[in-house]
Amino acid sequence: MNAPLALTCGEPAGIGPELAARAWDNLRGRLPFFLIGAPEHLPQGTPIAIISSPDEAAGVCGAALPVLPHPFEGDLSPGRPNPSHAQAVIDVIARGVALVRSGEAAALCTAPIHKQALQEGAGFRYPGHTEYLASLAGVGQVVMMLACDGLRVVPATIHMPLAEVPAALTPDLLEQTIRITHAGLIRDFGIATPRLAIAGLNPHAGEGGRMGREEIEIITPVLKRLRTKGFALDGPVSADSLFHAAARQQYDAAIAMYHDQALIPVKTLDFDRGVNVTLGLPFIRTSPDHGTALDIAGKGIARPTSLIEALKLAATMAAARG
Repeated sequence: MNAPLALTCGEPAGIGPELAARAWDNLRGRLPFFLIGAPEHLPQGTPIAIISSPDEAAGVCGAALPVLPHPFEGDLSPGRPNPSHAQAVIDVIARGVALVRSGEAAALCTAPIHKQALQEGAGFRYPGHTEYLASLAGVGQVVMMLACDGLRVVPATIHMPLAEVPAALTPDLLEQTIRITHAGLIRDFGIATPRLAIAGLNPHAGEGGRMGREEIEIITPVLKRLRTKGFALDGPVSADSLFHAAARQQYDAAIAMYHDQALIPVKTLDFDRGVNVTLGLPFIRTSPDHGTALDIAGKGIARPTSLIEALKLAATMAAARG
């Protein structure tokens, strides 16, 4: 990895600034990255090196956190988002995308944003980070992967009420989710022939139609079609038998049908080290698997583990892709 990683500041009133400082203190020069944001938002006493371009980061990151400064208007109060910060938060994300797409940064790691603050302060019209990144990249469907040392899992449907999942789970959505995951494992994780396990939607994977017909009418036909294209797919498998230790040895990633079916096992296995990865973008993007934690912002008690793992995984993916 020749270029450094870019870390966006996220919501300044959240735990992003203190996590950036603690992640740098943990990694120092072992993993060059730079922060895009306002230097004054970092905790007092953080060693800072102001840089004018990403190529300066590697030379200074052993002694200080490299910061590519971005102007923010208004005061900062930890735990209380300032509406005047909203547009700058959005602009920092766009700036990070531009740097990684130009090759000046090897990958993009994003600190958490506060969607309500962005909507109220700048009319942010996207459901979240991922959709905004997809728009900046000019791509349609992307896939959210949650990863830790023992598991990679992808939810086919994400942030929606459980009652809406069956209607949203279309054959096209499922096929594209599988295809994007398969391609991402090859390109970004160096797995030549990915093995995917596909969960059922219903208890016992529908039990032959007695507990639901989505497995019969939607999931199984998609899997049959993709197997003829050379995909190594197991399923639909009852989700309650998909995530124990022996089962996890049989696949490289699992495709879940809805949000909690995917996130509960990851957070149970390794709550502090889970990483959010966006597959299907023309660049690498990772993020810690937590939010802005406004309730503890500025108190110095937030754990940087997930951000550190997100930076490490971004570097690993950049090496695989490069």
